[in-house]
Amino acid sequence: MHEPLEGIAAADARIGRPFPLPQTTLPLARWVEVTEVGAGAEVAWNFDDSRPGAPGRLALYAGREPPPPRELPGGDEPRIRGGVAWREAPLPEAQPALRPVRELSWTAGDLHLRITAQGPWEEAALEAIVASIAVGSGG
Repeated sequence: MHEPLEGIAAADARIGRPFPLPQTTLPLARWVEVTEVGAGAEVAWNFDDSRPGAPGRLALYAGREPPPPRELPGGDEPRIRGGVAWREAPLPEAQPALRPVRELSWTAGDLHLRITAQGPWEEAALEAIVASIAVGSGG
């Protein structure tokens, strides 16, 4: 169950350090959700997908423990690239802005991180997002 948190400060408190946000430009967000997930927290950006080919959503989990496993029906086996595990599933029943789904998981410093990207994301854009997430030292 993903329980809502009262903003990014609550996510900071949940993981015992500042939540590591992407430092690169993201598409225009319509709304952002901050929730507790497993032993960590997740920030989800729901994007304006009114333009053709726009991605619909990006969620970032951070926690001192790995995120709960997620089933990706029809998904491929994880492949490791540059220390990041990539998985993808087509999600044929989702609206176009939410398919496919790509999941990228890695560790940095004392944190486990996972991006869930829904929609037509370019792999280079996802790699840039991963590279922009500075973890720094824990609190």
